[in-house]
Order: sequence, then C-alpha cells, then structure tokens
Amino acid sequence: MTALSDTSLRAIVAGLRRGEFSSLQLTEACLARIAEREPAIGAWAWCDPEAAKSRARAADAAPAAGLLHGIPFGIKDIMHTAGIPTGMGSIIFAGFVPETSAAAVTRIEAAGGFVLGKTVTAELAYFSPGKTRNPWNLTHTPGGSSSGSAAAVAAGMVPAALGTQTNGSVIRPAAYCGVVGFKPSAGRIPGKGIQPFSVTLDQLGLFVREVMDAGLLAAVLTGDAALSEVQPLAQPPRLLAVRSPVWQEADAAQQQMFEANLVALRAAGAELVERELPAAFAEAHAVHRTIMAFEAAKQLVPLHVEHAEQMSEPLRQIIAEGLGIDSTSYRAALARRLELRLALAEFLGEADAIVTPPATGEAPKTLAHTGSPSFCTIWSLAGVPALSFPVGLGPQGLPLGLQLVGGLNEDAGLLSAAAWCAEHIGFRERPA
Repeated sequence: MTALSDTSLRAIVAGLRRGEFSSLQLTEACLARIAEREPAIGAWAWCDPEAAKSRARAADAAPAAGLLHGIPFGIKDIMHTAGIPTGMGSIIFAGFVPETSAAAVTRIEAAGGFVLGKTVTAELAYFSPGKTRNPWNLTHTPGGSSSGSAAAVAAGMVPAALGTQTNGSVIRPAAYCGVVGFKPSAGRIPGKGIQPFSVTLDQLGLFVREVMDAGLLAAVLTGDAALSEVQPLAQPPRLLAVRSPVWQEADAAQQQMFEANLVALRAAGAELVERELPAAFAEAHAVHRTIMAFEAAKQLVPLHVEHAEQMSEPLRQIIAEGLGIDSTSYRAALARRLELRLALAEFLGEADAIVTPPATGEAPKTLAHTGSPSFCTIWSLAGVPALSFPVGLGPQGLPLGLQLVGGLNEDAGLLSAAAWCAEHIGFRERPA
C-alpha cells in the first residue's frame, strides 16, 4: 500500500472527499517524512510543524471550501506568503515577512489548500544553489532554482509544490528528482507577489507526482477549471521528436534514453516524426541570455547598490553583463523572441506536442551548481507550455525524464498528450 505521504494529489483529493483520512492525518504524514528526511535533504527554508497542524485542524473543522481543501503545499521561497518568512534564498532578505501573499498562493488558499512551508530556492532564483540535496543521491544536485520544491515532492514531504522558471528552473529539477514538473504557458498563472528576475521570461510552474495531478493543480492556479478534467488522449498522439540545437550537450545516457523513448512511443502507436527546428533557433539561447541579463540588471541594480557585498559573484556578474547591453540590442532581442515564437507555432503545426530531452542527463554529482538549463531555454523563451515526467534511471541510479512541449496556450492539449505518453512509458519508482 502506498504511504499517504507518497500518494498522488488526485488520490489525496478523492480520499479527503470520501473521508478516508483527514487533513491533519495527511499533514502529520508529511511532517513525519520531513522529520525523517529533511536533515539530509534540506528542502525547506521555513517549516513550522505546529502552524501546519493548526491549519490542518482548521480545514478539518470547516466545510470543504474548494478543490484543494485540506491539502498542504510547498511554496518556493521567492513567493510572498503573508505572515511567513520569505527569504528569496538571499541573506539580503533575512527576516523579511510579507504582509500579503502572492496571487498564486492566494488561489491555492481560496481553493482550500494551505502553506506547509517555504521551499529552498537558489539565490534570488538565479544561479547560486541553496542547501538542498538530491533525494536519490545526496552528493548530487537536485537542480535549480526551484530545488527545494522538486526535492520535497520527490521525497514524499509534500504532495505538491510551486516553483518558477526563467530558463530551466521547473523542468530541469523535476527531471533530476524524478517527479512531474509542469510550466504552463507564460502568463497563465499570475506572477504578482513573486520576486522578479526577468519580467519577460519569468514563468510559474508546479511539481507533482503524476501528470494528471498537474492538470488538477494548474486548474486552480490558472483559473481554468477545465484543466482539472483533462484526460489522456483517446487516440495515440501526433508527436514531433526534436533533438534541438544543443543535442550534443546531452550525455550518452540521456541520448540513449531519448532514443529508447521514441521506440517505445512508436510501439505504443504514436505517430512520431523526427524533425529539427529551423536554423533560426540556433540563436535562441543568445536571444534568451540578452533579455534575461538586461532585465535582471534593471531589476537588481537597486539591491546591488546597497547590498553588493551580500550578493554572490555569479549574481554580480549577471548584473554587470546586463548593464553592458544597450537598449537597442535588448529591443532587438525582444523582437526576435516574438519572431521565434511565431516560427515555433508554424513548426508545431497540427502535432499534439514536441518530445525532447528535459536536461543533459542525470543530475550532476555536485552541490556547487544546479546543472545546465540548455534543453529548456528555447521553450522558456517562447513561453510555451512544457512538462517533464520521469521515464527511467540512468547509469548512476538517478532519474532521467522526457519533456513534452505544446503550442502557446494549448495547455490542455499538452497535458492530454503527456498523460498518454506517461501511461505508456512512465516510471513510478521513488527514492529510497
């Protein structure tokens, strides 16, 4: 029997509705797993067990208030939470306690959910990692910047958690930690109340255990109730296999797993065509970097003026890089982004989704950085929906994933295609 702390979000919603267990029992199961594994993994920036149990008791005492009634969540620590510390992964914000919550948090609470705790983020959601380790192997990175959220879900500490992605900060840690990571289309989840890094590229996402869980939580976060009813495609999907301009960065294990995934999808009946992106996408990574660095510098210069000595060297470097980009180059990059977005829509055509690697391979054996986001950059630049789910283990015994990418605002279609694929080649093993 699956432990309550390892149960899927949809099963938890159903179990709470049927009265099979209470919010307090669920919360206590999560807290027990945190007590057991947190000292080694370090997924939480803040967690108050007594406060969490108090919220659970309040949920049990109240009539069901919404789709997520009585469910605890992990919230990435760049998202404001009223009355709860929000440290942004930086000593600059030590002791900061917001008076209001981010819009995404408010939507979860309006649906009956509550904050179990704040999950570790890289410094200001950029490069320098926090304390979190990969639950599969503590000497490996969990990915970033949403490291704590991915690790907490993978370790059974919480059924779902929120993250953000500017480059690869949802999809990559999901792949490294062996969970489902879903980044809806840009703008579908409101970003109010979240520390910005690049206003053009910042996008919200989520971590869950099953693809169908992603639709349920995305329905609340986006306000699109229909996403909670998404089902796997009734017929095999039409898929485009894209290795992308950074295929050579994938290690042998990731390349072999991707090829094996294509074989399995075809065997299951998928209509799968192997195609490469148009040549123009070779410049996508440079376009993304220009926009990100310019906007990060504009956003962070006031902090840099007062707190430069409290910033890491990589953060100071991206600010310096951004300050060296002129406004003409920035505007040209924004225009090129829109051109590439249109080109991607034409490329996708009538296909249900693109399939592509989510990362260069297994989580690297390091805690000094969070791995390369290169297999996520193009899709983050375009703002299209992307989802990663685990498909197996690599030679080091860590998860490998498969990424699906959909058309802009075609989130429901992507979820249906991903659910079909996960049914046929998904992987459900959990870290010991």
